[in-house]
Amino acid sequence: MEIADLRPLSLFDGLSDERLGELVEAGTEVRFEPGTDLFREGEHADFWWLLVDGAIDLLRHVGREDSVVGRMDVPGRWAGGFRAWDEHGVYLATGRGAEAGRLLKLPSQVLRERSSAWFPFGGHLIAGLYGTARSIESTARQRGALVTLGTLAAGLAHELNNPAAAATRAVDALEDASQTLLSSLGRLARDEMSATQFVALDELRRDVGPAPPAADTLEVADREDALSDWLSDHGVERDWVIAPPLAAAGIDPAWCDRAAAVLEGSALEPGLEWVASTFALATLLTEVKESTRRISELVAAVRSYSQMDRASMQRVDVTDGLESTLVMMRHKLRDGVEVRRDYGVDVPEVEAYAGELNQVWTNLVDNAVDAMEGAGTLRVSTRAAGERVVVEIADTGPGMPAAVRERAFEAFYTTKDVGRGTGLGLDIARRIVVDRHGGSIDIDSTPQGTVMRVQIPVRAASGRR
Repeated sequence: MEIADLRPLSLFDGLSDERLGELVEAGTEVRFEPGTDLFREGEHADFWWLLVDGAIDLLRHVGREDSVVGRMDVPGRWAGGFRAWDEHGVYLATGRGAEAGRLLKLPSQVLRERSSAWFPFGGHLIAGLYGTARSIESTARQRGALVTLGTLAAGLAHELNNPAAAATRAVDALEDASQTLLSSLGRLARDEMSATQFVALDELRRDVGPAPPAADTLEVADREDALSDWLSDHGVERDWVIAPPLAAAGIDPAWCDRAAAVLEGSALEPGLEWVASTFALATLLTEVKESTRRISELVAAVRSYSQMDRASMQRVDVTDGLESTLVMMRHKLRDGVEVRRDYGVDVPEVEAYAGELNQVWTNLVDNAVDAMEGAGTLRVSTRAAGERVVVEIADTGPGMPAAVRERAFEAFYTTKDVGRGTGLGLDIARRIVVDRHGGSIDIDSTPQGTVMRVQIPVRAASGRR
Protein backbone atom coordinates (compact mmCIF):
# COMPACT_ATOMS: atom_id res chain seq x y z
CA MET A 1 0.00 0.00 0.00
CA GLU A 2 1.38 3.42 -1.02
CA ILE A 3 0.59 6.94 0.13
CA ALA A 4 -0.58 7.64 -3.40
CA ASP A 5 -3.31 5.01 -2.97
CA LEU A 6 -4.81 6.93 -0.05
CA ARG A 7 -4.21 10.53 -1.05
CA PRO A 8 -7.29 10.76 -3.37
CA LEU A 9 -9.63 9.76 -0.55
CA SER A 10 -11.53 12.75 0.84
CA LEU A 11 -11.33 11.14 4.29
CA PHE A 12 -7.69 12.27 4.48
CA ASP A 13 -8.14 15.86 3.33
CA GLY A 14 -5.84 18.05 5.44
CA LEU A 15 -3.64 15.15 6.54
CA SER A 16 0.04 15.57 5.66
CA ASP A 17 1.97 12.99 3.66
CA GLU A 18 4.08 12.30 6.76
CA ARG A 19 1.06 11.37 8.85
CA LEU A 20 -0.52 9.47 5.99
CA GLY A 21 2.73 7.55 5.73
CA GLU A 22 2.49 6.57 9.39
CA LEU A 23 -0.91 5.00 8.72
CA VAL A 24 0.41 3.13 5.70
CA GLU A 25 3.40 1.88 7.67
CA ALA A 26 1.29 0.72 10.63
CA GLY A 27 -1.39 -0.84 8.45
CA THR A 28 -1.59 -3.86 6.19
CA GLU A 29 -2.90 -4.09 2.66
CA VAL A 30 -5.59 -6.77 2.37
CA ARG A 31 -6.73 -8.00 -1.01
CA PHE A 32 -10.07 -9.76 -1.16
CA GLU A 33 -12.27 -11.61 -3.62
CA PRO A 34 -16.08 -11.96 -3.78
CA GLY A 35 -17.30 -14.21 -0.98
CA THR A 36 -14.30 -13.60 1.29
CA ASP A 37 -15.23 -12.89 4.94
CA LEU A 38 -13.02 -10.08 6.26
CA PHE A 39 -14.52 -9.49 9.71
CA ARG A 40 -17.44 -11.04 11.54
CA GLU A 41 -20.42 -9.65 13.41
CA GLY A 42 -20.07 -9.74 17.20
CA GLU A 43 -16.30 -10.21 17.28
CA HIS A 44 -14.10 -7.57 18.93
CA ALA A 45 -13.50 -4.70 16.53
CA ASP A 46 -9.71 -4.91 16.84
CA PHE A 47 -9.08 -3.46 13.38
CA TRP A 48 -10.14 -0.49 11.32
CA TRP A 49 -10.93 -1.44 7.72
CA LEU A 50 -10.61 1.25 5.07
CA LEU A 51 -11.89 0.53 1.55
CA VAL A 52 -9.46 1.52 -1.21
CA ASP A 53 -11.28 -0.10 -4.12
CA GLY A 54 -13.83 -2.86 -4.75
CA ALA A 55 -17.03 -3.46 -2.78
CA ILE A 56 -17.96 -5.17 0.49
CA ASP A 57 -21.39 -6.33 1.63
CA LEU A 58 -22.29 -5.81 5.29
CA LEU A 59 -24.41 -8.66 6.66
CA ARG A 60 -26.32 -9.24 9.89
CA HIS A 61 -27.42 -12.67 11.09
CA VAL A 62 -31.23 -12.57 11.22
CA GLY A 63 -33.08 -15.75 12.14
CA ARG A 64 -31.35 -18.53 10.27
CA GLU A 65 -29.87 -16.39 7.51
CA ASP A 66 -27.27 -13.72 6.83
CA SER A 67 -29.07 -10.66 5.47
CA VAL A 68 -27.37 -7.76 3.67
CA VAL A 69 -27.89 -4.54 5.64
CA GLY A 70 -25.53 -2.27 3.74
CA ARG A 71 -22.68 -2.05 1.24
CA MET A 72 -19.27 -0.36 1.22
CA ASP A 73 -18.67 0.45 -2.44
CA VAL A 74 -17.18 3.95 -2.35
CA PRO A 75 -13.42 4.35 -1.74
CA GLY A 76 -12.90 5.94 1.66
CA ARG A 77 -15.77 4.12 3.35
CA TRP A 78 -14.64 2.37 6.51
CA ALA A 79 -15.85 -0.10 9.11
CA GLY A 80 -14.83 -1.35 12.57
CA GLY A 81 -12.08 0.12 14.71
CA PHE A 82 -14.54 0.73 17.55
CA ARG A 83 -12.12 -0.52 20.21
CA ALA A 84 -10.16 2.66 19.56
CA TRP A 85 -12.88 4.40 21.60
CA ASP A 86 -14.60 1.57 23.49
CA GLU A 87 -12.84 -1.51 24.85
CA HIS A 88 -16.07 -3.47 24.43
CA GLY A 89 -16.61 -2.37 20.83
CA VAL A 90 -17.58 -5.15 18.43
CA TYR A 91 -18.23 -5.41 14.71
CA LEU A 92 -21.87 -4.56 14.07
CA ALA A 93 -21.98 -6.65 10.90
CA THR A 94 -20.01 -9.18 8.92
CA GLY A 95 -17.91 -7.79 6.05
CA ARG A 96 -17.95 -10.03 2.98
CA GLY A 97 -16.33 -9.28 -0.36
CA ALA A 98 -18.82 -8.41 -3.11
CA GLU A 99 -16.37 -7.21 -5.79
CA ALA A 100 -12.63 -7.85 -5.79
CA GLY A 101 -10.65 -5.03 -4.24
CA ARG A 102 -8.24 -3.81 -1.54
CA LEU A 103 -8.46 -2.62 2.04
CA LEU A 104 -6.14 -0.93 4.49
CA LYS A 105 -6.29 -2.91 7.74
CA LEU A 106 -5.19 -0.82 10.73
CA PRO A 107 -5.14 -2.00 14.38
CA SER A 108 -7.64 -0.13 16.54
CA GLN A 109 -4.91 0.64 19.06
CA VAL A 110 -2.90 2.42 16.39
CA LEU A 111 -5.98 4.37 15.31
CA ARG A 112 -6.48 5.45 18.91
CA GLU A 113 -2.85 6.49 19.34
CA ARG A 114 -2.71 8.43 16.07
CA SER A 115 -6.05 10.23 16.64
CA SER A 116 -5.00 11.14 20.21
CA ALA A 117 -1.63 12.46 19.02
CA TRP A 118 -2.84 14.34 15.95
CA PHE A 119 -6.15 15.79 17.15
CA PRO A 120 -6.78 14.87 20.81
CA PHE A 121 -9.82 17.08 21.12
CA GLY A 122 -11.41 15.38 18.11
CA GLY A 123 -10.55 11.98 19.56
CA HIS A 124 -12.31 12.81 22.80
CA LEU A 125 -15.32 14.07 20.89
CA ILE A 126 -15.50 10.88 18.84
CA ALA A 127 -15.22 8.68 21.92
CA GLY A 128 -17.92 10.62 23.73
CA LEU A 129 -20.19 10.73 20.70
CA TYR A 130 -19.78 7.00 20.08
CA GLY A 131 -20.50 6.06 23.70
CA THR A 132 -23.47 8.41 24.06
CA ALA A 133 -25.03 7.45 20.74
CA ARG A 134 -24.60 3.74 21.46
CA SER A 135 -26.21 4.08 24.89
CA ILE A 136 -29.11 6.21 23.67
CA GLU A 137 -29.81 4.04 20.65
CA SER A 138 -29.64 0.82 22.67
CA THR A 139 -32.01 2.16 25.33
CA ALA A 140 -34.38 3.70 22.79
CA ARG A 141 -34.53 0.56 20.68
CA GLN A 142 -35.11 -1.68 23.69
CA ARG A 143 -37.86 0.56 25.00
CA GLY A 144 -39.38 0.96 21.55
CA ALA A 145 -39.33 -2.79 20.99
CA LEU A 146 -40.96 -3.44 24.36
CA VAL A 147 -43.62 -0.79 23.77
CA THR A 148 -44.36 -2.18 20.33
CA LEU A 149 -44.47 -5.75 21.60
CA GLY A 150 -46.71 -4.77 24.49
CA THR A 151 -49.07 -2.81 22.25
CA LEU A 152 -49.38 -5.60 19.68
CA ALA A 153 -49.70 -8.26 22.39
CA ALA A 154 -52.44 -6.30 24.15
CA GLY A 155 -54.28 -5.78 20.88
CA LEU A 156 -53.96 -9.44 19.94
CA ALA A 157 -55.11 -10.54 23.40
CA HIS A 158 -58.15 -8.30 23.05
CA GLU A 159 -58.95 -9.73 19.61
CA LEU A 160 -58.50 -13.31 20.83
CA ASN A 161 -60.55 -12.73 23.98
CA ASN A 162 -63.83 -12.09 22.15
CA PRO A 163 -63.98 -15.33 20.11
CA ALA A 164 -62.44 -17.34 22.95
CA ALA A 165 -65.07 -16.06 25.41
CA ALA A 166 -67.83 -16.74 22.86
CA ALA A 167 -66.58 -20.30 22.35
CA THR A 168 -66.45 -20.86 26.11
CA ARG A 169 -70.01 -19.59 26.58
CA ALA A 170 -71.24 -21.73 23.69
CA VAL A 171 -69.55 -24.86 25.06
CA ASP A 172 -71.12 -24.29 28.48
CA ALA A 173 -74.54 -23.83 26.87
CA LEU A 174 -73.98 -26.94 24.74
CA GLU A 175 -73.82 -29.05 27.87
CA ASP A 176 -77.20 -27.78 29.04
CA ALA A 177 -78.73 -28.18 25.58
CA SER A 178 -77.42 -31.73 25.30
CA GLN A 179 -78.89 -32.65 28.68
CA THR A 180 -82.24 -31.15 27.66
CA LEU A 181 -82.16 -33.07 24.37
CA LEU A 182 -81.47 -36.38 26.12
CA SER A 183 -84.08 -35.67 28.79
CA SER A 184 -86.77 -34.92 26.21
CA LEU A 185 -85.96 -38.10 24.27
CA GLY A 186 -86.29 -40.10 27.49
CA ARG A 187 -89.68 -38.56 28.22
CA LEU A 188 -90.86 -39.30 24.67
CA ALA A 189 -89.80 -42.92 25.09
CA ARG A 190 -91.67 -43.20 28.40
CA ASP A 191 -94.79 -41.75 26.78
CA GLU A 192 -94.50 -44.53 24.18
CA MET A 193 -94.39 -42.15 21.22
CA SER A 194 -94.67 -44.17 18.03
CA ALA A 195 -92.01 -44.23 15.33
CA THR A 196 -94.54 -42.80 12.89
CA GLN A 197 -95.18 -39.81 15.16
CA PHE A 198 -91.45 -39.20 15.66
CA VAL A 199 -90.76 -39.32 11.89
CA ALA A 200 -93.63 -36.89 11.28
CA LEU A 201 -92.28 -34.51 13.96
CA ASP A 202 -88.77 -34.72 12.50
CA GLU A 203 -90.15 -33.88 9.04
CA LEU A 204 -91.83 -30.81 10.49
CA ARG A 205 -88.50 -29.84 12.09
CA ARG A 206 -86.65 -30.25 8.80
CA ASP A 207 -89.24 -28.14 6.98
CA VAL A 208 -88.32 -25.14 9.14
CA GLY A 209 -84.99 -24.65 7.36
CA PRO A 210 -82.27 -22.22 8.44
CA ALA A 211 -83.25 -19.07 10.28
CA PRO A 212 -82.71 -15.70 8.57
CA PRO A 213 -79.06 -14.69 9.16
CA ALA A 214 -79.92 -11.16 10.25
CA ALA A 215 -83.35 -11.42 11.86
CA ASP A 216 -84.74 -8.27 13.41
CA THR A 217 -84.38 -8.37 17.20
CA LEU A 218 -87.83 -6.93 17.83
CA GLU A 219 -89.36 -9.37 15.38
CA VAL A 220 -87.75 -12.32 17.19
CA ALA A 221 -88.92 -10.96 20.57
CA ASP A 222 -92.51 -10.62 19.28
CA ARG A 223 -92.39 -14.14 17.90
CA GLU A 224 -91.07 -15.46 21.24
CA ASP A 225 -93.95 -13.76 23.12
CA ALA A 226 -96.48 -15.28 20.72
CA LEU A 227 -94.95 -18.73 21.16
CA SER A 228 -94.92 -18.39 24.96
CA ASP A 229 -98.64 -17.55 24.88
CA TRP A 230 -99.35 -20.55 22.65
CA LEU A 231 -97.34 -22.89 24.86
CA SER A 232 -99.07 -21.64 28.02
CA ASP A 233 -102.49 -22.05 26.40
CA HIS A 234 -101.61 -25.69 25.58
CA GLY A 235 -100.42 -26.54 29.08
CA VAL A 236 -96.66 -26.54 28.36
CA GLU A 237 -94.91 -25.63 31.61
CA ARG A 238 -91.31 -25.08 30.41
CA ASP A 239 -92.20 -22.39 27.87
CA TRP A 240 -89.20 -20.25 28.90
CA VAL A 241 -86.90 -23.08 27.76
CA ILE A 242 -88.75 -24.00 24.57
CA ALA A 243 -89.87 -20.63 23.17
CA PRO A 244 -86.48 -18.85 22.65
CA PRO A 245 -84.84 -21.51 20.39
CA LEU A 246 -88.07 -21.94 18.40
CA ALA A 247 -88.43 -18.18 17.91
CA ALA A 248 -84.77 -17.84 16.84
CA ALA A 249 -85.35 -20.60 14.28
CA GLY A 250 -88.27 -18.68 12.75
CA ILE A 251 -91.06 -20.93 14.08
CA ASP A 252 -94.49 -19.39 14.64
CA PRO A 253 -97.71 -20.59 16.38
CA ALA A 254 -99.06 -21.99 13.08
CA TRP A 255 -96.15 -24.45 12.97
CA CYS A 256 -96.88 -25.40 16.58
CA ASP A 257 -100.47 -26.19 15.58
CA ARG A 258 -99.19 -28.67 13.02
CA ALA A 259 -96.84 -30.19 15.60
CA ALA A 260 -99.69 -30.51 18.09
CA ALA A 261 -101.66 -32.49 15.52
CA VAL A 262 -98.80 -35.01 15.41
CA LEU A 263 -98.09 -35.10 19.14
CA GLU A 264 -100.82 -36.37 21.41
CA GLY A 265 -101.41 -35.70 25.09
CA SER A 266 -98.32 -35.68 27.29
CA ALA A 267 -95.98 -36.05 24.32
CA LEU A 268 -96.53 -32.42 23.28
CA GLU A 269 -94.13 -30.80 25.76
CA PRO A 270 -91.19 -33.24 25.40
CA GLY A 271 -91.68 -33.31 21.63
CA LEU A 272 -91.46 -29.53 21.31
CA GLU A 273 -88.60 -29.48 23.83
CA TRP A 274 -86.70 -31.98 21.68
CA VAL A 275 -87.21 -29.83 18.57
CA ALA A 276 -86.12 -26.70 20.46
CA SER A 277 -83.00 -28.52 21.73
CA THR A 278 -81.94 -29.53 18.21
CA PHE A 279 -82.18 -25.92 17.06
CA ALA A 280 -80.28 -24.74 20.14
CA LEU A 281 -77.53 -27.30 19.51
CA ALA A 282 -77.20 -26.24 15.87
CA THR A 283 -76.97 -22.57 16.85
CA LEU A 284 -74.37 -23.21 19.54
CA LEU A 285 -72.27 -25.41 17.27
CA THR A 286 -72.32 -22.62 14.67
CA GLU A 287 -71.09 -20.18 17.34
CA VAL A 288 -68.26 -22.53 18.33
CA LYS A 289 -67.32 -23.04 14.69
CA GLU A 290 -67.31 -19.30 13.99
CA SER A 291 -65.34 -18.52 17.15
CA THR A 292 -62.67 -21.13 16.50
CA ARG A 293 -62.47 -20.03 12.86
CA ARG A 294 -61.88 -16.48 14.03
CA ILE A 295 -59.14 -17.64 16.42
CA SER A 296 -57.51 -19.61 13.59
CA GLU A 297 -57.62 -16.52 11.36
CA LEU A 298 -55.93 -14.45 14.06
CA VAL A 299 -53.21 -17.07 14.54
CA ALA A 300 -52.70 -17.21 10.77
CA ALA A 301 -52.47 -13.41 10.66
CA VAL A 302 -49.85 -13.42 13.43
CA ARG A 303 -47.91 -16.09 11.59
CA SER A 304 -48.05 -14.11 8.36
CA TYR A 305 -47.17 -10.86 10.15
CA SER A 306 -44.15 -12.31 11.95
CA GLN A 307 -43.09 -14.45 8.96
CA MET A 308 -42.47 -17.43 11.26
CA ASP A 309 -40.55 -20.35 9.73
CA ARG A 310 -39.95 -18.49 6.48
CA ALA A 311 -36.82 -17.36 4.71
CA SER A 312 -35.95 -13.69 5.13
CA MET A 313 -35.86 -12.84 1.42
CA GLN A 314 -38.85 -14.31 -0.38
CA ARG A 315 -41.46 -13.59 -2.99
CA VAL A 316 -44.40 -11.99 -1.23
CA ASP A 317 -47.76 -10.47 -2.02
CA VAL A 318 -47.79 -7.05 -0.39
CA THR A 319 -51.58 -7.29 -0.07
CA ASP A 320 -51.20 -10.27 2.29
CA GLY A 321 -48.77 -8.30 4.43
CA LEU A 322 -51.09 -5.28 4.53
CA GLU A 323 -54.05 -7.45 5.52
CA SER A 324 -52.17 -9.24 8.31
CA THR A 325 -50.99 -5.83 9.56
CA LEU A 326 -54.56 -4.51 9.63
CA VAL A 327 -55.57 -7.56 11.67
CA MET A 328 -52.73 -6.95 14.13
CA MET A 329 -53.72 -3.27 14.37
CA ARG A 330 -57.48 -3.89 14.62
CA HIS A 331 -57.48 -2.78 18.26
CA LYS A 332 -56.72 0.74 16.96
CA LEU A 333 -59.17 0.61 14.06
CA ARG A 334 -62.32 0.93 16.14
CA ASP A 335 -65.46 3.01 16.02
CA GLY A 336 -64.56 6.17 14.15
CA VAL A 337 -61.92 4.74 11.79
CA GLU A 338 -63.21 3.55 8.43
CA VAL A 339 -60.80 1.36 6.46
CA ARG A 340 -61.02 1.56 2.68
CA ARG A 341 -59.12 -0.98 0.63
CA ASP A 342 -58.15 -0.16 -2.93
CA TYR A 343 -56.02 -3.09 -4.04
CA GLY A 344 -55.02 -3.10 -7.68
CA VAL A 345 -55.52 -6.10 -9.94
CA ASP A 346 -52.53 -7.98 -11.37
CA VAL A 347 -50.17 -6.49 -8.79
CA PRO A 348 -47.07 -8.73 -8.98
CA GLU A 349 -45.32 -10.32 -6.03
CA VAL A 350 -42.07 -8.68 -4.94
CA GLU A 351 -38.78 -10.08 -3.70
CA ALA A 352 -38.55 -8.66 -0.20
CA TYR A 353 -37.91 -9.16 3.48
CA ALA A 354 -41.58 -9.68 4.30
CA GLY A 355 -41.29 -9.32 8.07
CA GLU A 356 -39.49 -5.99 7.73
CA LEU A 357 -42.08 -4.65 5.28
CA ASN A 358 -44.81 -5.58 7.76
CA GLN A 359 -43.01 -3.44 10.33
CA VAL A 360 -43.13 -0.55 7.88
CA TRP A 361 -46.87 -1.02 7.25
CA THR A 362 -47.45 -1.17 11.03
CA ASN A 363 -45.66 2.11 11.56
CA LEU A 364 -47.46 3.89 8.72
CA VAL A 365 -50.90 2.65 9.79
CA ASP A 366 -50.20 3.62 13.40
CA ASN A 367 -49.08 7.10 12.35
CA ALA A 368 -52.17 7.53 10.17
CA VAL A 369 -54.59 6.57 12.95
CA ASP A 370 -52.80 8.85 15.43
CA ALA A 371 -52.94 11.72 12.92
CA MET A 372 -56.74 11.31 12.69
CA GLU A 373 -57.00 11.05 16.49
CA GLY A 374 -59.05 7.87 16.10
CA ALA A 375 -61.71 9.24 13.72
CA GLY A 376 -61.51 9.41 9.94
CA THR A 377 -60.85 7.32 6.86
CA LEU A 378 -57.78 5.13 6.44
CA ARG A 379 -57.15 4.25 2.80
CA VAL A 380 -54.82 1.39 1.94
CA SER A 381 -54.06 0.90 -1.74
CA THR A 382 -51.70 -1.01 -4.03
CA ARG A 383 -50.93 -0.77 -7.72
CA ALA A 384 -48.33 -1.86 -10.22
CA ALA A 385 -46.04 0.80 -11.72
CA GLY A 386 -43.68 -0.74 -14.25
CA GLU A 387 -41.08 -2.80 -12.39
CA ARG A 388 -42.28 -1.53 -9.04
CA VAL A 389 -45.23 -2.01 -6.73
CA VAL A 390 -46.66 1.14 -5.14
CA VAL A 391 -48.31 1.02 -1.71
CA GLU A 392 -50.13 4.06 -0.38
CA ILE A 393 -51.40 4.51 3.18
CA ALA A 394 -53.50 7.66 3.44
CA ASP A 395 -55.36 9.37 6.25
CA THR A 396 -57.84 12.22 6.52
CA GLY A 397 -56.01 13.99 9.33
CA PRO A 398 -54.94 17.65 9.35
CA GLY A 399 -51.71 16.96 7.44
CA MET A 400 -48.08 17.52 8.39
CA PRO A 401 -46.69 21.01 8.92
CA ALA A 402 -43.84 21.81 6.54
CA ALA A 403 -41.30 21.80 9.39
CA VAL A 404 -42.35 18.30 10.45
CA ARG A 405 -42.42 17.01 6.88
CA GLU A 406 -38.85 18.20 6.27
CA ARG A 407 -37.54 16.34 9.34
CA ALA A 408 -39.82 13.29 9.24
CA PHE A 409 -37.05 10.92 8.13
CA GLU A 410 -34.42 12.15 10.58
CA ALA A 411 -33.13 9.66 13.15
CA PHE A 412 -34.73 9.96 16.60
CA TYR A 413 -37.12 12.67 15.42
CA THR A 414 -40.71 12.27 16.65
CA THR A 415 -43.70 14.43 17.41
CA LYS A 416 -45.43 11.76 19.54
CA ASP A 417 -45.70 11.71 23.29
CA VAL A 418 -43.93 9.02 25.31
CA GLY A 419 -45.82 5.72 25.13
CA ARG A 420 -47.43 6.44 21.77
CA GLY A 421 -46.41 5.04 18.44
CA THR A 422 -44.75 1.77 17.48
CA GLY A 423 -41.18 2.55 18.43
CA LEU A 424 -40.19 2.36 14.78
CA GLY A 425 -39.36 5.85 13.50
CA LEU A 426 -39.81 6.90 9.89
CA ASP A 427 -36.03 6.97 9.53
CA ILE A 428 -35.91 3.21 10.17
CA ALA A 429 -38.88 2.70 7.85
CA ARG A 430 -36.91 4.60 5.21
CA ARG A 431 -33.85 2.42 5.79
CA ILE A 432 -35.93 -0.73 5.37
CA VAL A 433 -37.53 0.53 2.18
CA VAL A 434 -34.58 2.35 0.60
CA ASP A 435 -31.44 0.64 1.90
CA ARG A 436 -32.77 -2.89 2.31
CA HIS A 437 -35.06 -3.05 -0.71
CA GLY A 438 -33.81 -0.36 -3.09
CA GLY A 439 -37.22 1.32 -3.06
CA SER A 440 -38.45 4.77 -2.13
CA ILE A 441 -40.74 6.34 0.44
CA ASP A 442 -42.14 9.84 0.27
CA ILE A 443 -44.79 12.04 1.85
CA ASP A 444 -47.62 13.90 0.14
CA SER A 445 -49.37 16.01 2.76
CA THR A 446 -52.07 18.68 2.60
CA PRO A 447 -54.45 20.14 5.19
CA GLN A 448 -56.96 17.51 4.02
CA GLY A 449 -54.74 14.54 4.83
CA THR A 450 -51.44 12.76 4.33
CA VAL A 451 -50.40 10.04 1.89
CA MET A 452 -47.35 7.90 2.63
CA ARG A 453 -46.20 6.40 -0.68
CA VAL A 454 -43.87 3.40 -0.71
CA GLN A 455 -42.40 1.91 -3.89
CA ILE A 456 -40.81 -1.56 -3.83
CA PRO A 457 -38.94 -3.08 -6.80
CA VAL A 458 -40.47 -6.30 -8.09
CA ARG A 459 -37.02 -7.89 -8.25
CA ALA A 460 -34.36 -7.32 -5.62
CA ALA A 461 -30.93 -6.13 -6.72
CA SER A 462 -28.38 -8.93 -6.78
CA GLY A 463 -26.50 -7.45 -3.84
CA ARG A 464 -29.59 -7.54 -1.65
CA ARG A 465 -30.54 -11.17 -2.14
